[in-house]
Amino acid sequence: MSRQLAELLLKDRIISQAQLNEAIIANKSGKSHVRFLIEKKYVAETKLLYYLSQKFGLPSINLAKFEVTPEVVKLLSPDHAKKNQVIPIQVDKGTAVVAIADPANAQAAIESLKFALKMNVEMVLTSYSAFDAAMAKYYSGAAYVGVAIDAFKKDSKNLDDGALSIELAEAHDIDSQSAVQDGPVIALVNGILSEGIRRKASDIHVEPYEKRFRVRMRVDGVLYEVAEVPKEMKRAVTARFKIMSRMDIAESRVPQDGRIKLKTGGAEIDFRVNSMPTLFGEKIVLRMLNSSNLNLDLMKLGFEARQLEIFRKGIEAPNGMVLVTGPTGSGKTTTLYSALAELNKLSDNLSTAEDPVEYNLEGINQVQVNKDIGLTFANVLRALLRQDPDVVLVGEIRDYETAEVAIQAALTGHLVLSTLHTNDAPSTITRLMNMGIEPFLVVASLNTIVAQRLLRTICAGCKAEERIPRERLVAMGVSEAEAAGMKCFKGKGCKNCNNSGYKGRVAIYEVLDFSQTLKEMVLRGETIIEIKKQAIREGMKPLRMSALTKVAEGRTSLEEAVSLTMES
Repeated sequence: MSRQLAELLLKDRIISQAQLNEAIIANKSGKSHVRFLIEKKYVAETKLLYYLSQKFGLPSINLAKFEVTPEVVKLLSPDHAKKNQVIPIQVDKGTAVVAIADPANAQAAIESLKFALKMNVEMVLTSYSAFDAAMAKYYSGAAYVGVAIDAFKKDSKNLDDGALSIELAEAHDIDSQSAVQDGPVIALVNGILSEGIRRKASDIHVEPYEKRFRVRMRVDGVLYEVAEVPKEMKRAVTARFKIMSRMDIAESRVPQDGRIKLKTGGAEIDFRVNSMPTLFGEKIVLRMLNSSNLNLDLMKLGFEARQLEIFRKGIEAPNGMVLVTGPTGSGKTTTLYSALAELNKLSDNLSTAEDPVEYNLEGINQVQVNKDIGLTFANVLRALLRQDPDVVLVGEIRDYETAEVAIQAALTGHLVLSTLHTNDAPSTITRLMNMGIEPFLVVASLNTIVAQRLLRTICAGCKAEERIPRERLVAMGVSEAEAAGMKCFKGKGCKNCNNSGYKGRVAIYEVLDFSQTLKEMVLRGETIIEIKKQAIREGMKPLRMSALTKVAEGRTSLEEAVSLTMES
């Protein structure tokens, strides 16, 4: 009914025909007419609310300041609330009061609600922004979890394992239309996945304990508990996840890997799923791989100008090796994929060996490693070298065999990109030699080494200045001159960031240009401490200093910078 309301605004000369035409075009991509007009500031929300209240004779409220009790929210299922675009806010003496933003469909909604609620219904108006915020608060994926838990408790006496298995086998997508009616377990699992997508979680943990069964989500690198599920649902929920990810539900003694592919909101999202037998049942961990969130622009990752210049010099060399190091979840894959995207030219042959292949990249030949059939990193790399490659990406150098083949490839006219697990860039040299690689081979093959971390960025909605004593800044490594004028910030915590004070992440880098001087030091057998000192003298910016630069820019807090980096 958004179109009908927009045309009413035109008729009463609140908007122009040109503005309505813009809204109609925007609607073709899924945007509501009226929401578009508000977003473009063609009509003010306060003016619109007053106009609609007068036009339709409905009282108006500020829903943002109105707290709805859980009992009232549960009067309507998430499906029913979204379909009719209403939110129940109060029940008194057999009458339900519901809030709406679009009154054009009010009469039809009232009849539907009277039938569903078996009581009289009265309506009040609220602004579109307040309505959308309340809908997200009360009827998001988390609401599905609550509905599913209640339904399971109510119906558990009537359900057996066989019935659950038949129902669970049918659906594999998030389907809000059928989530509730298809059964509480499907609704619960769909709710967990929906909530993970809504929160932009990188990982979802479904964890069984002796007396608890909980769901946690990792958002911006930190785990938060989002739901506690009745432990009676443990077997059914685990089975549902395993069926969706094509695992063997009859096998619960060994770890298994699977994958779930979903389509929601026009985006395609993959979940990489792993089950692990624990003391009180199987723990399920899902890693979300959302290609729509993948940023493959080196300029936007967090490199400083000098660091980006050195990194580009390394990846644009005709041969040699570029290594990206850091712990799991530090963004190494994104950095390497961004490098591949920049190198992906029609004139070059690019191939990868990955475990697993996280994102599909157009124009790049990607190979999935499979140790069970002998398709190891080393074997795939040997095969790729017979495929006339220009650039080869090896997902990870884990052992001497892979390192040896990768170095031979780098020495025979190929550019090799790969990752290692080390704490900083200079330590990579020691790590390779500890694997058994001779120092002269390390020196001959390495171009550039990058170490990185992901820092949480301060939430823009609650960002506030933080007083940090100058002495502490100097102790952290900031110069006296910089510390004197440096302003630090921290997030206070708000609903936009789940009261964490942080929203989003940015990468920080330590980029080592393997110069001739450093190569000679390696050949002389100098300690890694001396090599690091020389690299810093040559301009390498350690991770701690890169983090402090982000603090000075107001992008992260001093606390976050210190917690994720070590002193140089």
